[in-house]
This record gives sequence, C-alpha cells and structure tokens, in this order.
Amino acid sequence: MNQKKSNKTNRKEFLKKTALGLASISIVPRFVLGGKGYTAPSDKITIGFIGNGKQGTILANPFIGLNDTQIIACSDVDSVKQTKFMEWANRKYAEASNHSTYYGCRAYADYEDILERDDIDAVIVCTPDHWHAIPVIKALNAGKDVYCEKPLSLTVEEGRAMVNAAKRNNRVTQTGSMQRSWGNFRKACELVRNGYLGEITEIKVNVGGPPVSYDLPRQPLRASLDWNRWIGPSYFVEYNETLAPPYPWDNYPMWRSYKEFGGGGVTDWGAHMFDIIQWALGMDNSGPVEFIPPTQKGAQRGLVFKYENGITVIHEDFGRGNAVRFIGTDGSLDISRGFFEPSDMSLVEHDLSGSETKLYRSDNHYKDWIDAIKSRGSTVSDFEVGHRTASVCNIANIAYDIRRPLTWNPETERFVNDQYANSMLSREYRDGYSL
Repeated sequence: MNQKKSNKTNRKEFLKKTALGLASISIVPRFVLGGKGYTAPSDKITIGFIGNGKQGTILANPFIGLNDTQIIACSDVDSVKQTKFMEWANRKYAEASNHSTYYGCRAYADYEDILERDDIDAVIVCTPDHWHAIPVIKALNAGKDVYCEKPLSLTVEEGRAMVNAAKRNNRVTQTGSMQRSWGNFRKACELVRNGYLGEITEIKVNVGGPPVSYDLPRQPLRASLDWNRWIGPSYFVEYNETLAPPYPWDNYPMWRSYKEFGGGGVTDWGAHMFDIIQWALGMDNSGPVEFIPPTQKGAQRGLVFKYENGITVIHEDFGRGNAVRFIGTDGSLDISRGFFEPSDMSLVEHDLSGSETKLYRSDNHYKDWIDAIKSRGSTVSDFEVGHRTASVCNIANIAYDIRRPLTWNPETERFVNDQYANSMLSREYRDGYSL
C-alpha cells in the first residue's frame, strides 16, 4: 500500500465523500466502517480498473469477492460499457451491505485520471493487447502496483519495457496467467521438474493459430465509442464491430485475431499453455533458442521451438483441445483445464516428499497479488514471468509470419544475425504515443 501521508489524507477525504454519498442509507454499512469480520477502508487495497468490457467484468468479480480490496474507479473508451461496469460494481458492493445503493466506484473517460488519484493503490489493466504497455507503464510510474491481463504484451520490446518500469518503481505485479494458481497445473509441473516422467524429450502443445492482417469492411460507428482512443497507439483502421462489439454483446470480441491488435490463438491460449511449459522446464527467466516454422504455405500449426537443453516443443493439434502433452523417457502426461492424465495414473494421487522440488504455491491468483502488495513480496506470475511467456508467443508469431528458422538469444532478447526479424520485436506507434 502507498504509505505517504498525503495519500492517507486524500484517502480520508475520499472516504468522507463516499460516506456522504450513502445518504440514502439510514445506517452506513459495516463493510464501509470496518469492524469484526470486516476490513476498514483505510486497510483495503483500493483498485482502479482500466478496461470495462466482458473480460473486465469477469476479472473484477474475484476482486469484489475479496474482503480487503475495493474497486473505486473504472475507465473505458466505450461510455456505455464504462457506465455499466460502474453500476455493476456499485450494485455488488450495495448487495454486500444489504442496502439498495452504494456509490463508491467512480467512472472516468480518461484512464490517466485514475492514475492521478493518490487514494488508489493498484491498477488492473484489462484492455485489448495493443493497449497493455502504455497504461501499465504509466501506472507503474505513478506508483501503482499493477495486474495486467495476459498476454502481457504485443511485442517483446513492450514486455521488456513493462518489466523495467516495474523494477524501476519497485512495484508488485501479476500477469493474468491464472493457471499457475490451479493445483493440477502446478502438480503437473512439479512432476516434470522431479523426473516422474523421466527425461523430457518432447512436448506437444495445442492452441490456436497466428493472427491475420485486418481486412474487415467499415461499419457505422456508434456514438458511445471513442474509436480514435480505442485504436490508441496502433495504426488507424476503420471501425468494425468485430473488434469492439456494442453492449450487451456477451462473447469475446475478435480483435485478437488481427495482428494490428492481438496475436491470434498463439498469444490468446498460448499465453496460458506455453506458460505451463516455461514453468515446468524452469525457464521463467529464459526461453527457447530456436524457432522453426512449418514449410507449408499458410500452415496454422507445425511450429517447432527448441530449448538449449535439447527439449523440443511442437505446436500441434493432438486432438485434446487447448492442452499440453509432456513426453518423457518414463511416461507422458496430458494437462488442460479439463483433465490431468499421466500415463501412470497412480501419479494423480501421488504426494511429493519433503525433499523434492516444490513450486510456488498460489491457490487464488488474485489474492496472491493482493497479499504481495501488503507484504511487498513476490507473486506467482510477475511481469518477468509474463514477459518471458509472451515473448515465446510473440516470437512464434514472427516465425509464422516470415517463415524461416530463427535463432534466439534469451539473454540479449535479440535474434542472431537476422536484422529483419529483430525489427519485428517492436512496433511503430502513431504520433502522440510512446512507451
């Protein structure tokens, strides 16, 4: 939490205003005042939410469910979605107090207004991928701890800049790779780490394919959406609702399919599944050294990447949905959100001994971040971890794009003897935007 005296003063003023805003409530609810079983506002981690669409609401739910957090600000480029999010958050807090109204969450058209509030401890960034880096870095520079959805970045350069900003400002970070806080994924990685499959020889991973260039026709622009701000640092394209569907669209928008704004399935589910491979192999501060794309024109699978220890990973649909298959000299293990299946089924119930390698244990990805903010400690998926996983995804997309083998140096984060590939590690921003 921010411990500056001025921040505490501003927070007290904010809390006074919040209490006054509860004029329609005859008794101020206990969760506002604190007391037995409740955390007083002065002890809560106060949160600003940037990006208020479908995923934003999904991500806000677990934070609203925590007793020691309070979402007090939100911002979105769509005024309808922003208002709906604010109303939803206030309604949730009102329900928690068994009262009809609550007005503690305020909406802002410009997310930078959130960053200027001294009474906000932390920021959650849940925007499309092309809008991750800039607000994250500005939030870190403003002294906020930051949670950012996966994939952490759209380019390798952006990811490294985010990591550097977090270190420079001594901020607590978490990437939305929540599978690291799920027991089966942690156990799968521990079994690999402790040699229960023997020497790992090959890993298969199935996620979607790379993105394509934007090619959708222009549609009429709705009044609630600031399209220029939605585009942000990316080059301008004409509006199509596929990128930013209007409320109450209840599915995921498909901006991620287009390379101007996202990384396709390679970064969408790859940020989850490649992440598990990185964790299992102990590569959180490194990555593969070779990327070999398929030779077939237009192939959406078939990329091979190799680690320095010789382990080969194949991007291949092996018939089990979004999943990973670890293959070793003594057995195999298939893992996804729907199954945990080692070839030796006795491993399902096997407990590691006290002397064996155990990985960071988080059973609640969101509380893990909040607890670390309080202790100023580490998280299960900080920005270095998120950056390294996003790098695997982003480099994979570069290999699919230019269709030639690439040699990668994880230490320098540059391709070896490939100037053109290195030029793709960053992207040019529109005028007025910079990291």
